[in-house]
Amino acid sequence: MSDQQRPILEVDQLSVTYGPFHAVKNVSFTVQPGEIFGLLGPNGAGKTSTLSAVEGLLKPQGGRISVAGYSVLEQPRHAKANMGVQLQSTSFQAELNVSEIIRLFAGIYGLELTAEQVQEKLKEINLQDSAGKRFGQLSGGQQQRVSLVISTIHDPKLVLLDEPTTGLDPQSRRQLWDRIEAIRAKGHAVLLTTHSMEEAEAVCDRIAIIDHGQVIAIDTPEALIAAHRHDPDVISVSRKGKITLEDVFIGLTGRAVRS
Repeated sequence: MSDQQRPILEVDQLSVTYGPFHAVKNVSFTVQPGEIFGLLGPNGAGKTSTLSAVEGLLKPQGGRISVAGYSVLEQPRHAKANMGVQLQSTSFQAELNVSEIIRLFAGIYGLELTAEQVQEKLKEINLQDSAGKRFGQLSGGQQQRVSLVISTIHDPKLVLLDEPTTGLDPQSRRQLWDRIEAIRAKGHAVLLTTHSMEEAEAVCDRIAIIDHGQVIAIDTPEALIAAHRHDPDVISVSRKGKITLEDVFIGLTGRAVRS
């Protein structure tokens, strides 16, 4: 299989347990080159455990994960070299300025950036006039843009985004998605989590809904809506007359608020 045909991320029969609690139960999905894939689920459904296993932060009790053809368990350095991660909350060194942070993390990946290259990176996210600002002085949207640049500075084939637009205003959110579209345009893949069903419906090519540790639905947003538009549980929660992804999500996972 050629690199263009091979999924960038393969998760096969993943299982994660915490003592007697089975957080993830035989979860399987793939993310293809140039695909934005959404992993959706209520609180406690198994999203974070799945992402942590993909990132190599925890060792699963069963299953296989590969990134760009490299096993996360058996070839972790190669897998992580092909992966970039942007977490929901950013905690870079607040006393460092933006240029220092970018050069610091570039060095971690073995990259040496000139001052001109750093400035070019900042120009890409419209922060060229903020190079000397301390990270703690940036707005939330500006911090998210810097975080995305750092997570993609080594040009990874897979980018993991955990609730990337939480707390952002519409302008910052749109700029972030422009950056994510640029990642997709290069043939790389994006795996994201979000609680915004409207956002997932608009930007994701495919979606997996996970609940109680298991994938209960996986397809394009349009196909999921079409497949469940006549389900009584979905119709009962619809408030707009037109079935949406949020209606399908609540119909499949229930109305109960999760802690």
